[in-house]
Amino acid sequence: MINAVYRPLCLLLLLASTAVLQTRAADDADEAKFKDLADDDTMVMVPMRDGVRLATDVYLPKDREGPVPTIFIKTPYDFNRLEGTQLGWALEAVNRGYAFVVQNERGRFYSEGEWALLGNPRSDGWDSLDWIAGQEWSDGSVGTFGCSSSAEWQLALAAEDHPAHKAMVPMASGAGIGRVGEFHEQGNWYKGGVHQTLFTIWLRSVQQDMRPRFPEGLDQEQLQRLRSMYSLAASMPEVDWKKVVSTLPASNWLEEAGANTGPWRDLLMRKPDDPEWYEGGLYHDDADFGVPAFWMNSWFDVSQGPNLALFNHVRKNASDPAVRDGQFALVAPTLHCGFYRIPEHEDLIVGEMNMGRAHFPLWEQVYGFFDHYLKGSDNGFAENTPRVQYYTMGANAWGSADSWPPAAAEPVDYYLRSNGNAASVFGDGGLSRTPPTVASSDTYTYDPMNPVPSLGGGVCCNGGLTPGGVYDQRGIEARADVLVFTGYVLEEDTEVTGSIRATLYVSSDARDTDFTVKLVDVHPDGTAYNVDDTILRARYREGFDREVFMQSGEVYRLQPTAMSTSHVFKAGHRIRVEVASSKFPQYMRNLNTGGNNVDETEWVEAHNTLHYSEEHPSHITLPVMPAAPTPSR
Repeated sequence: MINAVYRPLCLLLLLASTAVLQTRAADDADEAKFKDLADDDTMVMVPMRDGVRLATDVYLPKDREGPVPTIFIKTPYDFNRLEGTQLGWALEAVNRGYAFVVQNERGRFYSEGEWALLGNPRSDGWDSLDWIAGQEWSDGSVGTFGCSSSAEWQLALAAEDHPAHKAMVPMASGAGIGRVGEFHEQGNWYKGGVHQTLFTIWLRSVQQDMRPRFPEGLDQEQLQRLRSMYSLAASMPEVDWKKVVSTLPASNWLEEAGANTGPWRDLLMRKPDDPEWYEGGLYHDDADFGVPAFWMNSWFDVSQGPNLALFNHVRKNASDPAVRDGQFALVAPTLHCGFYRIPEHEDLIVGEMNMGRAHFPLWEQVYGFFDHYLKGSDNGFAENTPRVQYYTMGANAWGSADSWPPAAAEPVDYYLRSNGNAASVFGDGGLSRTPPTVASSDTYTYDPMNPVPSLGGGVCCNGGLTPGGVYDQRGIEARADVLVFTGYVLEEDTEVTGSIRATLYVSSDARDTDFTVKLVDVHPDGTAYNVDDTILRARYREGFDREVFMQSGEVYRLQPTAMSTSHVFKAGHRIRVEVASSKFPQYMRNLNTGGNNVDETEWVEAHNTLHYSEEHPSHITLPVMPAAPTPSR
C-alpha cells in the first residue's frame, strides 16, 4: 500500500505525466494534419549580403493554385522539429492559404555567422524579405509574426520600410524598443534606470559564442541529414539564480552561473543612454515606421508601458498616413506571450487572481488583419475592429477605445499622507483627495543586503527567479522598509484605465538610491493584490542621459515612468500605494554608493525620507473612467 504521505506526490506525478502525454499526442495529431496540408522545403540556406547563410524552413499550402502571401518568423530558438506553439502558428498560416517561413537568426543553430542581440534585424531582415519576395511561390507580400524574441526584431525592420513588408503582428515586443518617449528601457534592459535581472538569465542560454559548429558551405541535402541527427539545442545545467544574483559584484553573475562568453558583460556596463544602444538592432523613436501593425501586449508583462507608448508614437508620427491609420492594439490580462494560452471555456488564473473568461478570438483577429493587408481582402477588419482592445481586470471584461488611454479617462490625484508612521501595513499611512496642509514625512532604512522581495507584477523569462502576475502583498507590506498608504473604503466601483503617474518628494543620506511605487487593490477581507509597479534610480531623475547625485538634506522631486493598467477597484475595496527602495530580485539592488553598482562589492545603508506638505505634495495620479450611468427604474 502506498503510504499516505506519498499518495499526493504520486498523484501529482501521474497528472504531470498525463499532461505531457496529452501534449505530445496533440502535437503528433497536429503534425500529421500539418503534413497533409503543407509541402516543405527545409534547411534552405538563405544568403545575406555578406555571404553568411541563414537556416530557413519553408512550408507551402498543398492546395495553392499560384503564388501566395507569406507569414515570416525569425527566431533565436530551435525549430529542429515544429512542435507546440510554433507548430500551431504554422498550421494556422498554411491552413489559411499562406506560406509559412521560419528562419534562425545568424549564429544560432544551423545559421552561419556570429550571433548579435536581435539578430541583425535591419540588414538580415531586409535581405530575407528580398529572398522571400523573389521566390516563385511568393506573391511578394510578407507579414512578420511572432511573440517575444520572434517579435522584437520586427520593430527595427519596420523602420526600413521594405516594399514586401506589408503587415506585422508583434506580440510582447518590448525588448525590441530602445527609447520611446519617456521610456529609455533599451530593450527592457532597464526600468527607470535599474537593470532588470531577467536578461542575465535569458542571455545565459542564448549568448552561446562557444558551441558545436559544422563547416560552413554545406549543401541542403547534407544539412537536412545532419539536422535529423543533431539538434544543436544546448542542455543548460540547473542554476540557483536567487543565489547567483545575490552575489557581488553583479558583473560576475554569468561566470557564477557557468555561462559561455558573449555580449552580456558589455551590455551590463552600458548606462541607459549609452551611444552603443543606438547602434544595434533596437528601434528608437527618432526613426520612421513603415508597416501597419497589430500590437498584442499583456498587463503582466515586462514592457506594457513602452509597447503602448510605441503604438501611440507610430499612430502620431509615421510619415505615411496609411501606416498611421493601420495601427491596432490589444492588451490581455496574461503573463508574457500568454495570448494563445487563455482557456476558451474556463476562467483564466494569473498568479493568485481569477481573471474570469478572458478568451478572445485570437486567430480570427490576427488573420482578419493579415487578410486585409496581405491579401487585400475586403473583410471589414479596419472598419469593425476597435483601435484599442483592453481587458479590464476586476470587472473581468473586454473594453475598447479609439485611443490609448481612452479619451474619457480623467486624471485624479490621491495624496500620500501620514503622521510620520507610514512604515508597514500596521502604520498610519493614508490616501486623500485633498492636498496636505501640514508638513510631515516618513524615514525608513534601505539595506541592500536585506532588500524588499519581489512578488508578482510584470516579469518574464527569468528562470523562475520571481513569479509574475497577481499575489497577496501583505507579507511584503509587513516590513518596516515599506511605506504603506491606504485609502478609504470605496462606495462605488472605480475604474482606473490608462497611465498611472507617481510624484514623490524624497531625500536621502545616500548619494544615490532607488524608489519603487506599487499600486495595490485591497479586498474587503484584507488581502492586498498588486496591480502594477514602477521604479526609478534617483541619479536619473533629471533624465536618463545624465547622472545627478543627491545631497544629504536636499528634497528632490521624482517622477518614475508611468505604470499602465485597466482595473476596477470594486465598491468595498480600498486603493493602496506602497513606496520602498527595492524589488529584488526582479530589479538589481542599488548599493547606494553612487558608483557603477554593477562592478561594486561594497554597499551602504540608505536612510530615505518621503515628504508630504504644501511644498512637497507626494501623490499618485490615477486615470479614472466616468462611472457608468445608473439604470432608471
